[in-house]
Amino acid sequence: MTAHPLFDISGRTALVTGSSRGIGRALARGLAEAGCTVVLNGRDPDRLAEAAAGIPGSHAAAFDVTDGPSVAAGIADVEERVGPLDILVNNAGMQLRAPLLEFTDTDWHRILNTNLTSAFLVGREAARHMTARGHGKIVNICSLQSEVVRPGIAPYAATKGALKMLTKGMCADWGPHGVQVNGLGPGYIETELTRPLVDDEEFSAWVRRRTPAGRWGRTEDLVGGVLFLASPAADFISGQVLYVDGGMTSVL
Repeated sequence: MTAHPLFDISGRTALVTGSSRGIGRALARGLAEAGCTVVLNGRDPDRLAEAAAGIPGSHAAAFDVTDGPSVAAGIADVEERVGPLDILVNNAGMQLRAPLLEFTDTDWHRILNTNLTSAFLVGREAARHMTARGHGKIVNICSLQSEVVRPGIAPYAATKGALKMLTKGMCADWGPHGVQVNGLGPGYIETELTRPLVDDEEFSAWVRRRTPAGRWGRTEDLVGGVLFLASPAADFISGQVLYVDGGMTSVL
């Protein structure tokens, strides 16, 4: 039994930002296992090299996704050194939790640059090449908080809600040139960064009660969605966000 050819992405080149750990690393591994040549991105060269060493055949590209000139140089380097990009996964992101009245200007700009501006900068540079070639897939990693929010994370939710609309805007601008742009919206996923929340018994109990699937998500739960959105099976899907949240956004 073989997979349907609509889901075949072997031989394609994919860049995953923020992929030295957590969700990004899992998505990069999944794309590599599906036959892609994968480029991992991050700002820490040592951590990035370690992650790439664990994914056979992958490449590392260390550049700052929040800095325009760095992004332009990084994408140009990837295109020349590895090959034309077919797939971009904008995964770089961060979380800063604080009551909104106590949230500082510095932290506001930091989370905005990391979660939103990076997707604009990397997406724009990748799309310059994709639109010229007439094809490409961009997947922006949105969030459950692109739709709903809880106290203490308003700035994060603002960036992820904006990323949802940036996804739709990219679809509108680049769709006529053969580029499909969609979002993937993880729910509560167990990672290094969410470990304090996972270890909080009261919070974890709330997540399990609130999620129809009855558990935290795992990074591998997200891989199938990215593989689908990056495949020919999604050639007529654009501007959408696929929520992988165990059903949390669907229930009260």
